[in-house]
Amino acid sequence: MASPGRRAAGGNSLLRAARSASLWFLLLTAALLLADGYLIFMVAPTDAVLGDVQRIFYIHVPISIISFLGFFVCAVAGIAYLIRRSERWDRLAHASAEVGVIFVTLALVTGVIWARPVWGVWWTWEPRLTTTLILWLIYVAYLMIRHYAPTPQQGRSWSAVVGIIGFIDVPIVYYSVQWWRSIHPVQVIGPEAADDALEPIISRILIFSLIAILMLACYLVMERMMLRAAEDNITELRRQQQDASPDY
Repeated sequence: MASPGRRAAGGNSLLRAARSASLWFLLLTAALLLADGYLIFMVAPTDAVLGDVQRIFYIHVPISIISFLGFFVCAVAGIAYLIRRSERWDRLAHASAEVGVIFVTLALVTGVIWARPVWGVWWTWEPRLTTTLILWLIYVAYLMIRHYAPTPQQGRSWSAVVGIIGFIDVPIVYYSVQWWRSIHPVQVIGPEAADDALEPIISRILIFSLIAILMLACYLVMERMMLRAAEDNITELRRQQQDASPDY
């Protein structure tokens, strides 16, 4: 049976390898984001009606989609955690929720920036914005439950339930422009979007932007999971040291 020191050394070796892979992943992500910025500001056509403000579309739509994807991963990992009780699934759920909250916050911010010159107001309680704000509140509650639960175990279990139930709001956000009267533009991507909703060049740049920002989200999730693993290793080493210390 391996000693605690040997297990810790093995864990540190794995962490160093993961850090090296993460660095290369970050460099690739940065290159894609730089290329994406060039496509958005130098290649994408200027909208005849909205002008340059429409370029935020290439950022707003991908980060909205990726926030939904983050919450989907959080829900699936939460189900897996409740079944398997594996800390790896809990780390994935937690990291996905954190990244999802970041991205849905950016979706709200870019949305209101885009809305101001188009609608004439920073915020209006139309269905898409309102349901998106509710989604943000649900997953902020997820993070708060993890922090304020009486025990870490309860925090993991309770937040997993919130993450699973909270995902119900994601399809509501997507279909809100169809179910209720809304001034928000209709879907241009997804199952309800028309085949000719976007011009080919706009569609290609949007897909590239989606890939680049998805890479960023994956990098952030991996970094957060590695940080959680390192925190858990430190906690375990401290516990072992306390158990090994003689009581006087």
